[in-house]
Amino acid sequence: MTGRRPFALWLVAVLFAALWFGTLEYRKLVKPDEGRYGEIPREMVATGDWLTPRLNGIKYFEKPPLQYWATAAAFSAFGEHHWTVRIWPALTGFLGILFSAWVAALLFGTAAGWVAASVLGGSFLYVMLGHTAVLDMSLSVFLASAVFAFVLAQRDGATPRQTRNWMWAAYALLALAVLTKGLVGLVLPGATLVAYIIWQRDWGLLKKLHLASGLALFFLIAAPWFVAVSLANPEFFNFFFIHEHFQRFLTKVHRRYAPMWYFVPILLVGLMPWTLALFGALRNAAKREAALRFQPQRFLLLWCVMVFGFFSVSSSKLVPYILPIFPALAALIGAWWMQASPAVLKWQALLWAPVGLAIVTAAPFMVVFGDEQMPVAMFEAWVPWMIAAGLGLAAASVLAHWLARRERRLAAAIALGLGGHFACQVGILGMDSIAPATSTWHISQKIRPELTPDMTFYSVGMYDQTIPFYLKRTVQMVEHTDELKYGIEWEPQKFMPTFAEFVTAWNAAPKAMAMMPPDVYQRFVTQNLPMREIARDTRRVFVVKP
Repeated sequence: MTGRRPFALWLVAVLFAALWFGTLEYRKLVKPDEGRYGEIPREMVATGDWLTPRLNGIKYFEKPPLQYWATAAAFSAFGEHHWTVRIWPALTGFLGILFSAWVAALLFGTAAGWVAASVLGGSFLYVMLGHTAVLDMSLSVFLASAVFAFVLAQRDGATPRQTRNWMWAAYALLALAVLTKGLVGLVLPGATLVAYIIWQRDWGLLKKLHLASGLALFFLIAAPWFVAVSLANPEFFNFFFIHEHFQRFLTKVHRRYAPMWYFVPILLVGLMPWTLALFGALRNAAKREAALRFQPQRFLLLWCVMVFGFFSVSSSKLVPYILPIFPALAALIGAWWMQASPAVLKWQALLWAPVGLAIVTAAPFMVVFGDEQMPVAMFEAWVPWMIAAGLGLAAASVLAHWLARRERRLAAAIALGLGGHFACQVGILGMDSIAPATSTWHISQKIRPELTPDMTFYSVGMYDQTIPFYLKRTVQMVEHTDELKYGIEWEPQKFMPTFAEFVTAWNAAPKAMAMMPPDVYQRFVTQNLPMREIARDTRRVFVVKP
Protein backbone atom coordinates (compact mmCIF):
# COMPACT_ATOMS: atom_id res chain seq x y z
CA MET A 1 0.00 0.00 0.00
CA THR A 2 1.52 3.34 -1.01
CA GLY A 3 1.86 6.25 1.37
CA ARG A 4 -0.69 8.24 -0.61
CA ARG A 5 -3.45 5.65 -0.41
CA PRO A 6 -3.99 5.68 3.39
CA PHE A 7 -4.12 9.49 3.31
CA ALA A 8 -6.79 9.41 0.60
CA LEU A 9 -8.83 6.86 2.54
CA TRP A 10 -8.78 8.90 5.72
CA LEU A 11 -9.62 12.05 3.78
CA VAL A 12 -12.71 10.25 2.44
CA ALA A 13 -13.55 9.19 6.01
CA VAL A 14 -13.40 12.80 7.23
CA LEU A 15 -15.59 13.93 4.31
CA PHE A 16 -18.06 11.18 5.11
CA ALA A 17 -18.20 12.23 8.78
CA ALA A 18 -18.98 15.80 7.72
CA LEU A 19 -21.79 14.56 5.48
CA TRP A 20 -23.13 12.24 8.17
CA PHE A 21 -23.43 14.85 10.92
CA GLY A 22 -23.77 18.02 8.87
CA THR A 23 -27.44 17.66 7.93
CA LEU A 24 -29.02 16.84 11.30
CA GLU A 25 -30.41 20.33 11.94
CA TYR A 26 -31.91 20.99 8.51
CA ARG A 27 -35.18 19.07 8.64
CA LYS A 28 -38.15 19.77 10.90
CA LEU A 29 -39.20 17.03 13.30
CA VAL A 30 -41.64 14.59 11.70
CA LYS A 31 -44.61 13.13 13.53
CA PRO A 32 -45.08 10.83 15.27
CA ASP A 33 -41.68 9.34 16.18
CA GLU A 34 -39.43 12.39 16.08
CA GLY A 35 -41.91 14.49 18.01
CA ARG A 36 -42.27 11.77 20.62
CA TYR A 37 -38.56 11.10 21.05
CA GLY A 38 -37.87 14.81 21.30
CA GLU A 39 -40.66 15.57 23.75
CA ILE A 40 -40.04 12.83 26.33
CA PRO A 41 -36.43 13.97 26.96
CA ARG A 42 -37.56 17.62 26.96
CA GLU A 43 -39.98 16.83 29.77
CA MET A 44 -37.25 14.99 31.67
CA VAL A 45 -35.11 18.11 31.61
CA ALA A 46 -38.05 20.42 32.39
CA THR A 47 -39.35 18.38 35.36
CA GLY A 48 -36.09 16.89 36.63
CA ASP A 49 -37.73 13.44 36.68
CA TRP A 50 -35.43 11.11 34.73
CA LEU A 51 -36.98 7.95 36.21
CA THR A 52 -40.55 7.87 34.85
CA PRO A 53 -40.81 8.67 31.12
CA ARG A 54 -43.71 10.96 30.30
CA LEU A 55 -45.17 12.06 26.99
CA ASN A 56 -47.27 15.23 27.17
CA GLY A 57 -47.10 14.90 30.94
CA ILE A 58 -48.62 11.40 30.92
CA LYS A 59 -46.80 8.18 31.87
CA TYR A 60 -45.31 6.49 28.83
CA PHE A 61 -43.84 3.03 29.42
CA GLU A 62 -43.63 1.68 25.87
CA LYS A 63 -39.81 1.80 25.83
CA PRO A 64 -36.91 1.92 28.31
CA PRO A 65 -35.10 5.22 28.89
CA LEU A 66 -31.56 5.00 27.47
CA GLN A 67 -32.20 7.13 24.37
CA TYR A 68 -34.34 9.51 26.39
CA TRP A 69 -31.45 9.96 28.82
CA ALA A 70 -28.92 10.50 26.03
CA THR A 71 -31.14 13.07 24.30
CA ALA A 72 -31.94 14.82 27.57
CA ALA A 73 -28.21 15.03 28.27
CA ALA A 74 -27.70 16.59 24.82
CA PHE A 75 -30.48 19.10 25.59
CA SER A 76 -28.86 19.97 28.90
CA ALA A 77 -25.45 20.48 27.28
CA PHE A 78 -26.35 22.09 23.95
CA GLY A 79 -30.02 23.14 24.05
CA GLU A 80 -33.16 21.84 22.37
CA HIS A 81 -32.58 21.73 18.62
CA HIS A 82 -33.38 19.42 15.74
CA TRP A 83 -29.81 18.16 15.76
CA THR A 84 -29.81 17.40 19.49
CA VAL A 85 -33.03 15.39 19.03
CA ARG A 86 -31.26 13.34 16.36
CA ILE A 87 -27.72 13.23 17.74
CA TRP A 88 -28.05 9.90 19.58
CA PRO A 89 -29.14 7.80 16.57
CA ALA A 90 -26.64 9.69 14.40
CA LEU A 91 -23.78 9.17 16.85
CA THR A 92 -24.51 5.50 17.53
CA GLY A 93 -25.01 4.91 13.80
CA PHE A 94 -21.66 6.48 12.99
CA LEU A 95 -19.89 4.52 15.74
CA GLY A 96 -21.61 1.40 14.40
CA ILE A 97 -19.99 2.01 11.02
CA LEU A 98 -16.57 2.46 12.62
CA PHE A 99 -16.84 -0.66 14.79
CA SER A 100 -18.23 -2.80 11.96
CA ALA A 101 -15.37 -1.69 9.73
CA TRP A 102 -12.77 -2.39 12.44
CA VAL A 103 -14.14 -5.88 13.13
CA ALA A 104 -14.36 -6.72 9.42
CA ALA A 105 -10.77 -5.53 8.97
CA LEU A 106 -9.62 -7.67 11.89
CA LEU A 107 -11.44 -10.76 10.66
CA PHE A 108 -11.18 -10.47 6.88
CA GLY A 109 -8.46 -7.94 6.11
CA THR A 110 -8.03 -4.16 6.07
CA ALA A 111 -9.58 -3.67 2.64
CA ALA A 112 -12.66 -5.69 3.67
CA GLY A 113 -13.06 -3.30 6.61
CA TRP A 114 -13.15 -0.27 4.32
CA VAL A 115 -15.67 -2.03 2.08
CA ALA A 116 -17.84 -2.85 5.11
CA ALA A 117 -17.81 0.85 6.08
CA SER A 118 -18.79 1.77 2.51
CA VAL A 119 -21.65 -0.74 2.55
CA LEU A 120 -23.07 0.35 5.87
CA GLY A 121 -22.56 4.07 5.28
CA GLY A 122 -24.20 3.84 1.86
CA SER A 123 -27.18 1.56 2.54
CA PHE A 124 -30.44 3.44 2.19
CA LEU A 125 -32.19 2.10 5.30
CA TYR A 126 -29.15 2.53 7.54
CA VAL A 127 -28.57 6.11 6.38
CA MET A 128 -32.24 7.02 6.73
CA LEU A 129 -32.58 5.66 10.28
CA GLY A 130 -29.24 7.16 11.28
CA HIS A 131 -30.74 10.59 10.58
CA THR A 132 -34.16 10.03 12.13
CA ALA A 133 -35.01 10.24 15.82
CA VAL A 134 -36.12 6.64 16.41
CA LEU A 135 -34.83 3.96 18.78
CA ASP A 136 -33.97 1.38 16.13
CA MET A 137 -30.55 2.72 15.18
CA SER A 138 -29.06 2.66 18.67
CA LEU A 139 -30.71 -0.70 19.38
CA SER A 140 -29.25 -2.13 16.17
CA VAL A 141 -25.77 -0.82 16.88
CA PHE A 142 -25.75 -2.23 20.43
CA LEU A 143 -27.04 -5.60 19.25
CA ALA A 144 -24.71 -5.87 16.26
CA SER A 145 -21.75 -4.69 18.32
CA ALA A 146 -22.54 -7.32 20.95
CA VAL A 147 -22.56 -9.96 18.20
CA PHE A 148 -19.25 -8.66 16.86
CA ALA A 149 -17.79 -8.68 20.39
CA PHE A 150 -18.88 -12.30 20.78
CA VAL A 151 -17.21 -13.21 17.48
CA LEU A 152 -13.98 -11.53 18.58
CA ALA A 153 -14.13 -13.36 21.89
CA GLN A 154 -14.60 -16.78 20.31
CA ARG A 155 -12.40 -16.44 17.23
CA ASP A 156 -9.47 -18.75 16.80
CA GLY A 157 -6.32 -17.26 18.23
CA ALA A 158 -8.02 -15.20 20.93
CA THR A 159 -6.20 -15.45 24.24
CA PRO A 160 -8.16 -16.36 27.41
CA ARG A 161 -7.92 -12.73 28.52
CA GLN A 162 -9.22 -11.48 25.17
CA THR A 163 -12.06 -13.97 25.30
CA ARG A 164 -13.06 -12.82 28.77
CA ASN A 165 -12.82 -9.10 27.99
CA TRP A 166 -14.73 -9.33 24.72
CA MET A 167 -17.42 -11.47 26.35
CA TRP A 168 -17.77 -8.84 29.07
CA ALA A 169 -18.09 -6.21 26.35
CA ALA A 170 -20.82 -8.30 24.71
CA TYR A 171 -22.80 -8.56 27.95
CA ALA A 172 -22.47 -4.81 28.55
CA LEU A 173 -23.66 -4.03 25.04
CA LEU A 174 -26.63 -6.37 25.44
CA ALA A 175 -27.55 -4.52 28.63
CA LEU A 176 -27.52 -1.24 26.70
CA ALA A 177 -29.72 -2.85 24.04
CA VAL A 178 -32.21 -3.92 26.72
CA LEU A 179 -32.18 -0.39 28.16
CA THR A 180 -32.94 0.88 24.67
CA LYS A 181 -35.85 -1.33 23.62
CA GLY A 182 -36.42 -4.17 26.03
CA LEU A 183 -36.03 -7.94 26.04
CA VAL A 184 -35.45 -8.23 22.31
CA GLY A 185 -31.90 -7.18 23.17
CA LEU A 186 -31.42 -10.50 24.97
CA VAL A 187 -33.66 -12.92 23.07
CA LEU A 188 -32.18 -12.56 19.58
CA PRO A 189 -28.48 -12.99 20.47
CA GLY A 190 -29.35 -15.92 22.74
CA ALA A 191 -31.31 -17.64 19.98
CA THR A 192 -28.44 -17.11 17.55
CA LEU A 193 -25.95 -18.66 19.98
CA VAL A 194 -28.12 -21.74 20.49
CA ALA A 195 -28.65 -22.14 16.74
CA TYR A 196 -24.92 -21.87 16.06
CA ILE A 197 -23.99 -24.44 18.71
CA ILE A 198 -26.53 -26.90 17.29
CA TRP A 199 -25.47 -26.28 13.68
CA GLN A 200 -21.74 -26.58 14.38
CA ARG A 201 -22.05 -29.08 17.25
CA ASP A 202 -19.63 -26.86 19.11
CA TRP A 203 -20.72 -27.62 22.67
CA GLY A 204 -17.35 -26.53 23.98
CA LEU A 205 -18.40 -22.97 23.24
CA LEU A 206 -20.57 -23.04 26.35
CA LYS A 207 -17.45 -23.16 28.51
CA LYS A 208 -16.15 -19.91 27.04
CA LEU A 209 -19.18 -17.70 27.70
CA HIS A 210 -18.09 -16.38 31.13
CA LEU A 211 -21.73 -16.72 31.99
CA ALA A 212 -21.63 -15.94 35.72
CA SER A 213 -19.49 -12.81 35.58
CA GLY A 214 -21.09 -11.73 32.30
CA LEU A 215 -24.65 -11.95 33.61
CA ALA A 216 -23.59 -10.15 36.78
CA LEU A 217 -22.29 -7.29 34.63
CA PHE A 218 -25.43 -7.39 32.48
CA PHE A 219 -27.78 -7.07 35.45
CA LEU A 220 -25.60 -4.47 37.11
CA ILE A 221 -26.12 -2.23 34.07
CA ALA A 222 -29.66 -3.15 33.00
CA ALA A 223 -31.56 -3.96 36.19
CA PRO A 224 -31.45 -0.81 38.39
CA TRP A 225 -33.79 1.29 36.27
CA PHE A 226 -36.31 -1.54 35.83
CA VAL A 227 -36.39 -2.11 39.59
CA ALA A 228 -36.64 1.59 40.42
CA VAL A 229 -39.36 2.39 37.88
CA SER A 230 -41.38 -0.68 38.95
CA LEU A 231 -41.25 0.41 42.58
CA ALA A 232 -42.34 3.93 41.67
CA ASN A 233 -45.01 2.82 39.19
CA PRO A 234 -46.88 -0.43 40.06
CA GLU A 235 -48.50 -0.56 36.60
CA PHE A 236 -45.15 -0.68 34.81
CA PHE A 237 -44.26 -4.36 35.10
CA ASN A 238 -47.42 -5.84 33.56
CA PHE A 239 -47.64 -3.25 30.81
CA PHE A 240 -44.00 -3.32 29.76
CA PHE A 241 -43.21 -7.02 29.98
CA ILE A 242 -46.59 -8.57 29.13
CA HIS A 243 -48.31 -6.06 26.87
CA GLU A 244 -45.28 -4.57 25.11
CA HIS A 245 -43.39 -7.84 24.63
CA PHE A 246 -45.44 -11.02 24.61
CA GLN A 247 -48.70 -9.53 23.30
CA ARG A 248 -46.81 -7.46 20.71
CA PHE A 249 -45.09 -10.56 19.33
CA LEU A 250 -47.92 -13.10 19.63
CA THR A 251 -51.02 -11.02 18.85
CA LYS A 252 -52.24 -8.24 16.56
CA VAL A 253 -53.00 -5.90 19.46
CA HIS A 254 -50.73 -3.20 18.00
CA ARG A 255 -52.36 -3.45 14.54
CA ARG A 256 -49.01 -3.87 12.81
CA TYR A 257 -49.68 -7.19 11.17
CA ALA A 258 -48.10 -7.83 7.78
CA PRO A 259 -47.50 -10.99 5.73
CA MET A 260 -44.47 -13.24 6.24
CA TRP A 261 -42.69 -11.82 3.20
CA TYR A 262 -43.02 -8.23 4.46
CA PHE A 263 -39.31 -7.74 5.12
CA VAL A 264 -38.11 -9.19 1.79
CA PRO A 265 -38.68 -6.02 -0.28
CA ILE A 266 -37.58 -3.88 2.67
CA LEU A 267 -34.25 -5.68 2.79
CA LEU A 268 -33.75 -5.54 -0.97
CA VAL A 269 -34.54 -1.83 -1.17
CA GLY A 270 -33.03 -0.89 2.18
CA LEU A 271 -29.66 -2.40 1.26
CA MET A 272 -29.44 -0.43 -2.00
CA PRO A 273 -27.01 0.02 -3.71
CA TRP A 274 -25.57 -3.26 -2.39
CA THR A 275 -28.51 -5.56 -3.01
CA LEU A 276 -26.83 -7.78 -5.60
CA ALA A 277 -23.74 -8.16 -3.44
CA LEU A 278 -25.99 -9.55 -0.69
CA PHE A 279 -26.54 -12.85 -2.50
CA GLY A 280 -22.88 -13.55 -3.14
CA ALA A 281 -22.00 -12.62 0.43
CA LEU A 282 -24.62 -14.94 1.94
CA ARG A 283 -23.55 -17.82 -0.27
CA ASN A 284 -19.92 -17.23 0.67
CA ALA A 285 -20.75 -17.00 4.39
CA ALA A 286 -22.49 -20.40 4.40
CA LYS A 287 -19.28 -22.19 3.40
CA ARG A 288 -17.33 -23.83 6.18
CA GLU A 289 -13.73 -22.69 6.53
CA ALA A 290 -11.92 -25.97 7.22
CA ALA A 291 -8.95 -24.33 8.92
CA LEU A 292 -11.07 -22.65 11.61
CA ARG A 293 -12.72 -24.07 14.71
CA PHE A 294 -14.99 -21.05 15.21
CA GLN A 295 -16.72 -19.93 12.01
CA PRO A 296 -17.16 -16.11 12.12
CA GLN A 297 -19.00 -15.82 8.82
CA ARG A 298 -21.39 -18.62 9.67
CA PHE A 299 -22.18 -17.01 13.02
CA LEU A 300 -22.86 -13.65 11.38
CA LEU A 301 -25.00 -15.41 8.78
CA LEU A 302 -27.03 -17.12 11.51
CA TRP A 303 -27.50 -13.77 13.25
CA CYS A 304 -29.01 -12.34 10.07
CA VAL A 305 -31.27 -15.36 9.58
CA MET A 306 -32.49 -15.36 13.20
CA VAL A 307 -33.33 -11.64 13.25
CA PHE A 308 -35.01 -11.75 9.84
CA GLY A 309 -36.96 -14.90 10.75
CA PHE A 310 -37.96 -13.69 14.22
CA PHE A 311 -39.56 -10.51 12.97
CA SER A 312 -41.04 -12.19 9.91
CA VAL A 313 -43.13 -14.52 12.10
CA SER A 314 -43.99 -11.77 14.58
CA SER A 315 -47.51 -10.35 14.52
CA SER A 316 -46.06 -6.85 14.84
CA LYS A 317 -43.92 -5.58 11.95
CA LEU A 318 -42.39 -2.21 11.18
CA VAL A 319 -39.79 -1.28 8.57
CA PRO A 320 -36.86 -0.60 10.97
CA TYR A 321 -37.08 -3.94 12.77
CA ILE A 322 -34.53 -5.69 10.52
CA LEU A 323 -31.88 -2.98 10.85
CA PRO A 324 -29.80 -5.04 13.37
CA ILE A 325 -28.68 -7.35 10.54
CA PHE A 326 -27.16 -4.56 8.46
CA PRO A 327 -23.76 -4.31 10.24
CA ALA A 328 -23.28 -8.07 9.94
CA LEU A 329 -24.31 -7.99 6.28
CA ALA A 330 -21.83 -5.16 5.70
CA ALA A 331 -19.00 -7.25 7.16
CA LEU A 332 -20.00 -10.28 5.08
CA ILE A 333 -20.22 -8.18 1.91
CA GLY A 334 -16.82 -6.70 2.73
CA ALA A 335 -15.32 -10.19 2.92
CA TRP A 336 -17.02 -11.28 -0.31
CA TRP A 337 -16.21 -8.11 -2.26
CA MET A 338 -12.47 -8.58 -1.95
CA GLN A 339 -12.75 -12.14 -3.30
CA ALA A 340 -15.40 -11.74 -6.01
CA SER A 341 -14.52 -11.82 -9.68
CA PRO A 342 -14.02 -8.44 -11.40
CA ALA A 343 -16.82 -9.26 -13.85
CA VAL A 344 -19.33 -9.66 -11.00
CA LEU A 345 -18.21 -6.43 -9.36
CA LYS A 346 -18.55 -4.51 -12.64
CA TRP A 347 -22.19 -5.44 -13.07
CA GLN A 348 -22.96 -5.09 -9.36
CA ALA A 349 -21.75 -1.48 -9.67
CA LEU A 350 -23.35 -0.64 -13.03
CA LEU A 351 -26.83 -1.89 -12.07
CA TRP A 352 -27.54 1.27 -10.10
CA ALA A 353 -27.07 3.64 -13.03
CA PRO A 354 -30.44 2.70 -14.59
CA VAL A 355 -32.00 2.67 -11.12
CA GLY A 356 -30.77 6.23 -10.57
CA LEU A 357 -32.09 7.30 -13.96
CA ALA A 358 -35.41 5.63 -13.16
CA ILE A 359 -35.62 7.78 -10.02
CA VAL A 360 -34.93 10.87 -12.14
CA THR A 361 -37.68 9.86 -14.57
CA ALA A 362 -40.22 9.02 -11.88
CA ALA A 363 -39.57 12.04 -9.65
CA PRO A 364 -41.90 14.48 -11.47
CA PHE A 365 -44.77 12.04 -11.03
CA MET A 366 -44.58 12.39 -7.23
CA VAL A 367 -47.16 15.14 -7.58
CA VAL A 368 -49.89 12.51 -8.01
CA PHE A 369 -49.68 11.95 -4.24
CA GLY A 370 -50.85 15.51 -3.58
CA ASP A 371 -54.19 16.02 -1.86
CA GLU A 372 -55.97 18.58 0.32
CA GLN A 373 -53.85 17.89 3.38
CA MET A 374 -50.57 17.54 1.49
CA PRO A 375 -50.88 19.84 -1.54
CA VAL A 376 -49.25 19.23 -4.90
CA ALA A 377 -46.95 22.23 -4.37
CA MET A 378 -45.18 20.41 -1.54
CA PHE A 379 -44.35 17.47 -3.78
CA GLU A 380 -43.29 19.81 -6.58
CA ALA A 381 -40.72 21.30 -4.20
CA TRP A 382 -39.46 17.78 -3.40
CA VAL A 383 -39.00 16.79 -7.05
CA PRO A 384 -35.65 18.59 -7.67
CA TRP A 385 -34.16 16.88 -4.64
CA MET A 386 -35.17 13.47 -5.92
CA ILE A 387 -33.79 14.25 -9.37
CA ALA A 388 -30.47 15.22 -7.75
CA ALA A 389 -30.53 11.99 -5.71
CA GLY A 390 -31.11 9.87 -8.81
CA LEU A 391 -28.38 11.63 -10.78
CA GLY A 392 -25.95 11.22 -7.90
CA LEU A 393 -26.66 7.51 -7.66
CA ALA A 394 -26.31 7.04 -11.42
CA ALA A 395 -23.01 8.97 -11.53
CA ALA A 396 -21.58 6.98 -8.61
CA SER A 397 -22.65 3.74 -10.29
CA VAL A 398 -20.86 4.62 -13.52
CA LEU A 399 -17.73 5.67 -11.62
CA ALA A 400 -17.77 2.46 -9.54
CA HIS A 401 -18.17 0.42 -12.74
CA TRP A 402 -15.21 2.21 -14.33
CA LEU A 403 -13.05 1.56 -11.26
CA ALA A 404 -14.11 -2.09 -11.06
CA ARG A 405 -13.17 -2.62 -14.70
CA ARG A 406 -9.67 -1.49 -13.75
CA GLU A 407 -9.74 -3.92 -10.79
CA ARG A 408 -9.63 -1.09 -8.29
CA ARG A 409 -12.22 -2.89 -6.23
CA LEU A 410 -11.76 -0.91 -3.00
CA ALA A 411 -12.08 2.42 -4.80
CA ALA A 412 -15.16 1.08 -6.60
CA ALA A 413 -16.76 0.14 -3.27
CA ILE A 414 -16.05 3.56 -1.77
CA ALA A 415 -17.49 5.32 -4.82
CA LEU A 416 -20.65 3.23 -4.66
CA GLY A 417 -20.98 3.77 -0.90
CA LEU A 418 -20.61 7.53 -1.18
CA GLY A 419 -23.10 7.56 -4.04
CA GLY A 420 -25.65 5.64 -2.01
CA HIS A 421 -25.13 7.91 0.96
CA PHE A 422 -25.46 11.06 -1.16
CA ALA A 423 -28.63 9.82 -2.84
CA CYS A 424 -30.29 8.89 0.42
CA GLN A 425 -29.26 12.09 2.22
CA VAL A 426 -30.49 14.32 -0.61
CA GLY A 427 -33.80 12.45 -0.82
CA ILE A 428 -34.30 12.78 2.94
CA LEU A 429 -33.42 16.49 2.94
CA GLY A 430 -35.94 17.06 0.17
CA MET A 431 -38.61 15.50 2.35
CA ASP A 432 -38.58 18.72 4.37
CA SER A 433 -40.67 20.16 1.53
CA ILE A 434 -43.70 18.36 2.97
CA ALA A 435 -42.90 19.39 6.56
CA PRO A 436 -45.87 21.80 6.80
CA ALA A 437 -48.07 18.69 6.64
CA THR A 438 -45.93 16.38 8.77
CA SER A 439 -44.71 18.78 11.46
CA THR A 440 -46.00 21.75 13.45
CA TRP A 441 -42.79 23.81 13.25
CA HIS A 442 -44.13 26.29 10.67
CA ILE A 443 -47.48 26.83 12.34
CA SER A 444 -45.95 27.01 15.83
CA GLN A 445 -43.90 30.03 14.74
CA LYS A 446 -47.14 31.82 13.83
CA ILE A 447 -49.02 31.12 17.05
CA ARG A 448 -46.18 31.50 19.54
CA PRO A 449 -46.52 35.33 19.86
CA GLU A 450 -50.09 34.93 21.15
CA LEU A 451 -49.37 32.05 23.53
CA THR A 452 -48.62 33.28 27.05
CA PRO A 453 -47.38 31.11 29.95
CA ASP A 454 -50.69 31.43 31.84
CA MET A 455 -52.77 30.11 28.92
CA THR A 456 -54.06 26.56 28.78
CA PHE A 457 -53.46 25.04 25.36
CA TYR A 458 -56.17 22.58 24.31
CA SER A 459 -55.61 19.86 21.70
CA VAL A 460 -59.20 19.17 20.71
CA GLY A 461 -60.17 16.02 18.82
CA MET A 462 -56.60 15.52 17.64
CA TYR A 463 -53.02 15.32 18.87
CA ASP A 464 -49.84 16.06 16.95
CA GLN A 465 -46.71 14.53 18.47
CA THR A 466 -44.56 17.51 17.48
CA ILE A 467 -46.66 20.30 19.00
CA PRO A 468 -45.53 19.98 22.67
CA PHE A 469 -41.87 20.02 21.64
CA TYR A 470 -42.23 23.16 19.53
CA LEU A 471 -44.41 24.95 22.09
CA LYS A 472 -42.09 23.85 24.93
CA ARG A 473 -45.09 22.83 27.05
CA THR A 474 -47.60 20.04 27.48
CA VAL A 475 -51.13 20.40 26.10
CA GLN A 476 -54.57 19.51 27.46
CA MET A 477 -55.88 16.66 25.31
CA VAL A 478 -59.62 16.61 24.60
CA GLU A 479 -61.58 13.51 23.49
CA HIS A 480 -58.75 12.11 21.31
CA THR A 481 -56.34 9.80 23.23
CA ASP A 482 -53.91 9.06 20.38
CA GLU A 483 -51.30 6.52 21.65
CA LEU A 484 -51.65 7.67 25.26
CA LYS A 485 -54.64 5.44 25.98
CA TYR A 486 -52.91 3.39 28.68
CA GLY A 487 -51.25 6.37 30.34
CA ILE A 488 -54.61 8.13 30.46
CA GLU A 489 -56.12 5.06 32.17
CA TRP A 490 -53.45 5.41 34.86
CA GLU A 491 -53.81 9.20 35.13
CA PRO A 492 -57.38 10.00 33.98
CA GLN A 493 -57.33 13.43 35.64
CA LYS A 494 -54.96 14.62 32.93
CA PHE A 495 -57.45 14.00 30.10
CA MET A 496 -60.70 15.70 29.07
CA PRO A 497 -62.89 12.97 27.53
CA THR A 498 -65.72 15.01 25.92
CA PHE A 499 -66.24 18.12 23.85
CA ALA A 500 -68.87 19.23 26.37
CA GLU A 501 -66.26 19.39 29.13
CA PHE A 502 -64.00 21.39 26.84
CA VAL A 503 -66.76 23.91 26.11
CA THR A 504 -67.36 24.39 29.82
CA ALA A 505 -63.65 24.83 30.55
CA TRP A 506 -63.18 27.16 27.58
CA ASN A 507 -66.03 29.42 28.64
CA ALA A 508 -64.69 29.57 32.19
CA ALA A 509 -61.07 30.34 31.25
CA PRO A 510 -59.97 34.00 31.13
CA LYS A 511 -57.48 33.15 28.36
CA ALA A 512 -56.93 30.00 26.33
CA MET A 513 -55.67 28.66 23.01
CA ALA A 514 -56.80 25.55 21.14
CA MET A 515 -55.85 23.40 18.15
CA MET A 516 -58.52 21.37 16.36
CA PRO A 517 -59.39 19.80 12.97
CA PRO A 518 -61.33 22.08 10.58
CA ASP A 519 -64.55 20.07 10.94
CA VAL A 520 -64.46 20.37 14.73
CA TYR A 521 -63.80 24.10 14.38
CA GLN A 522 -66.90 24.48 12.20
CA ARG A 523 -68.93 22.58 14.78
CA PHE A 524 -67.95 25.08 17.47
CA VAL A 525 -68.60 28.01 15.12
CA THR A 526 -72.19 26.85 14.72
CA GLN A 527 -72.44 26.69 18.54
CA ASN A 528 -71.23 30.31 18.79
CA LEU A 529 -68.33 29.33 21.03
CA PRO A 530 -66.31 32.50 21.67
CA MET A 531 -63.05 32.05 19.74
CA ARG A 532 -60.88 33.90 17.27
CA GLU A 533 -58.97 32.10 14.55
CA ILE A 534 -55.28 33.04 14.53
CA ALA A 535 -53.77 30.48 12.14
CA ARG A 536 -54.54 27.37 10.13
CA ASP A 537 -52.90 24.92 7.79
CA THR A 538 -54.14 21.95 5.79
CA ARG A 539 -54.85 19.88 8.90
CA ARG A 540 -55.41 22.22 11.84
CA VAL A 541 -57.11 25.40 12.97
CA PHE A 542 -55.70 27.43 15.88
CA VAL A 543 -57.93 29.70 17.92
CA VAL A 544 -57.73 31.85 21.03
CA LYS A 545 -60.44 33.00 23.38
CA PRO A 546 -61.16 36.65 22.56
